[in-house]
Amino acid sequence: MDVVYRAGKEISVDVAIDFYNRSTLGQRRPVERPDIFEGMLENASLTITAWDRDHLIGIARTLTDFTYVAYLADLAVDSRYQRKGIGKALLRETKLRLAPSCTIVLFAAPDADSYYAALGFERNPRGWVLKGE
Repeated sequence: MDVVYRAGKEISVDVAIDFYNRSTLGQRRPVERPDIFEGMLENASLTITAWDRDHLIGIARTLTDFTYVAYLADLAVDSRYQRKGIGKALLRETKLRLAPSCTIVLFAAPDADSYYAALGFERNPRGWVLKGE
C-alpha cells in the first residue's frame, strides 16, 4: 500500500459521504444530509486527505486561523485501513501547514481518548457546546 496525502478540497460530496460511512465517524456526522456535507467540505480552512490509488481512505478537516488555534473537526480513517499510521500522518500533514504557535483542539470520539493521548493531546475539561437545531 502506497498512501498519498493531499491538501485541498477536491472531494465530491458523494465520495465524502461514502468515506465517512466506511469510517467510524459516519455514525456521528450528518451523512443523510448532503447539503450539510457540502458546507462542511467547502468551508473547511484546511483539508488533508489520504488516498490508496483513487480510493479515499482518510481525512483531516480543520477550521483555523493558521496561527493561533485550529479546530480539528474531523480526523477519520477508513475502518479497513486503521492502525496503519494514517491518522498520525494526517495529523502530521495538518501540523506542517500550521504555524508552530498554533494550538490544535478537538472533540474526541467516545472510544478515541487513548488514541489522542498517545498523539500528545492533553485533556481539557473547560470545553462547552451550544448545539444547533
